[in-house]
Amino acid sequence: MNSPNPFFLCIGHRGAMGHVAENTLASIRKALELGARCVEIDVYHVDRQLVVFHDDRLERTTNGRGNLWDQTFDYLRSLDAGGGEQIPTLEEVCREIEGRACINIELKGPNTAAPVASFIGELIGKGWSYKSILVSSFDHSKLEETKRLDPLIQLGVLIERLRGEDAEFAAGLGAFSLHPSLKCVDQHFVDDAHARNMNVYVYTVNDPADIARMHGLGVDGVFTNFPERVVAQYAQPGVEDGWTGRRS
Repeated sequence: MNSPNPFFLCIGHRGAMGHVAENTLASIRKALELGARCVEIDVYHVDRQLVVFHDDRLERTTNGRGNLWDQTFDYLRSLDAGGGEQIPTLEEVCREIEGRACINIELKGPNTAAPVASFIGELIGKGWSYKSILVSSFDHSKLEETKRLDPLIQLGVLIERLRGEDAEFAAGLGAFSLHPSLKCVDQHFVDDAHARNMNVYVYTVNDPADIARMHGLGVDGVFTNFPERVVAQYAQPGVEDGWTGRRS
């Protein structure tokens, strides 16, 4: 029998994007300031660099134009990503949060899994713990590749629509967690995931009523643009606990 998770984890979505431009160092700092114990960011592999960015195009969040992966790293660094912030690298984000929070790296775009797995290996060599790192993706083949490259990396399976085969895939992969959309989650989903020994982290949960409802369902944590709305109401683990839960 799995024991209940004593914590309801606050995961800063792209930092604290309800307050500061998403996926910037300023947004990461704001999430930490507001008490988030975990931070989620999106990562692409562009021009031999791991850059933190959500979209495959530049227009929505920067003053640039075009496809992200068609650009040089120097051009990307020249852009304003909001509030005068640059597009950061994964290394810069990890330096910012080291010893202060855990990280969820969402794999985006082509050819991302291998360089991220290699980078995580470097972090482990510098003293990071595997339990402080979680890699997720909607592209399940990226998670399979990550598993082959380093079986110790904790994996989270992102789900946009409720399909029974997603839970089967995640369990077969040995995933640490399922990451469903708010619109997918009901009591059966949560109970089924827990029976399979996986945590449930729900995105993106901003309304206080939805936050309370997710807690009532026994969800293990939520991705939120407003970390203060979670940490003000629910106990958070210590940073040293990593991604806490049934599989810790």
